[in-house]
Amino acid sequence: MYLLPLLSFLLLPLSFVVAKEDPHAELVKLAAANKGVIPLDERVYNLLTSPKRTWSSSVQFTALDPKRRCSPCKEFNPSFNQVAKAWQKVPAEQRDTHFFASLDFDNGMAVFQKLGMQSAPIVHVYPAAEGPRKSPSGKTSPFTYDFSYGFEAGPLAESLSQHTPVPIPYKAPIDWGRWATVAAFGVIFAVTLRFIAPILQSRWTWAAGTVLTILIMTAGHMFTRIRGAPNSGPNGQWIAPGYQNQFGQETQVVAMTYGLLGSAILMLTVVTPYTSSPRRQRAQVYLWSFVIFIMYSVLVSLFRVKNRGYPFKLLL
Repeated sequence: MYLLPLLSFLLLPLSFVVAKEDPHAELVKLAAANKGVIPLDERVYNLLTSPKRTWSSSVQFTALDPKRRCSPCKEFNPSFNQVAKAWQKVPAEQRDTHFFASLDFDNGMAVFQKLGMQSAPIVHVYPAAEGPRKSPSGKTSPFTYDFSYGFEAGPLAESLSQHTPVPIPYKAPIDWGRWATVAAFGVIFAVTLRFIAPILQSRWTWAAGTVLTILIMTAGHMFTRIRGAPNSGPNGQWIAPGYQNQFGQETQVVAMTYGLLGSAILMLTVVTPYTSSPRRQRAQVYLWSFVIFIMYSVLVSLFRVKNRGYPFKLLL
């Protein structure tokens, strides 16, 4: 009859010991059971940020419930979890002095209201308030992570490492999709190269490329690039007056003019003499002579605009 009350009396001190479990030990267990990220409610948040804490912590304030429609929260949450997972690789003597935790709005509305938070996600870093890891400045208020670095895990780990006992050993995971894309482009390039190899090996291909490069450079491409000249002037003007000025569009016109003149002269001196038909030969002479006459007229007109006051012209 008296045995049950006696046992209750004897077990009473033990119940007090269980009830008063070491806060640090509780946090260590919660972190280990949740892959390094302690799920917070109001009680655990107060425990984690206790004024007598000898540890530091990184706390993510978020709203992941679909009804909250917080797209940035969903985008940032994987990065925070990756950094917390990387922290689990640190030896226990350093790992258990800094904790990662996440407080969802639906689990801690009172905390959000107390802190005056109107948006999410937010990351606070709480320094140790007591013990050997206490800040030399004595500051116990939290630091706020600057999201101007983006939502990526790399900048987050680098920033939080300033508040951890040792740097967070985070390494970006291999982007298999990117490597697959590179491999696919490599295969496509190899197959394409097989078909265009005869074209690339042709001397005429390289001759054409060389001539085009000469025309573009002779027309003043590097002159406009070095000086940062605009493509055209005010009111659509594409010819800049004076020898020390040039627009980008002017370079294209001059290169085309030089190219047509050179092609016409080449056809007239190289191709036309070997035409077997006298009728075709005569037609080619008339045609290419006309092209040369017109293009030289255009070239002289351009020179008149560049050199104001030039009195001569050919046709235009």
